[in-house]
Amino acid sequence: MTCVQKILPTHADRASLSGMADPVNLSTYREDKVWAVVASIGRTSRVAEVFPSRLAALADQAWREQQIKAYAQFLRMSKQPIPAYTVKPIRRAELPRGWRPVPALGFLQGKMM
Repeated sequence: MTCVQKILPTHADRASLSGMADPVNLSTYREDKVWAVVASIGRTSRVAEVFPSRLAALADQAWREQQIKAYAQFLRMSKQPIPAYTVKPIRRAELPRGWRPVPALGFLQGKMM
């Protein structure tokens, strides 16, 4: 018996490998999960923006909270509710079909949520 014959798989080995499931594409799986910045006012919550990384979502959350602080006096005077922002992982499929990002200062256009 030569060394080459020992390395090559036998017919039985090939048959057992053919019954295996197709490999999962991990890049597609990872792309399905995104990080969402969620705006909440009372019991109403809406995805404000989505990002591929948690770090980017946290940066957007901090920016949105900074914008709200800058306009806090205006919000109090106009009796607008102040949204709370959180970051959480979601699947892209969980977004509604017509989803659009929520502007941080949407209350200036009358579109808070």
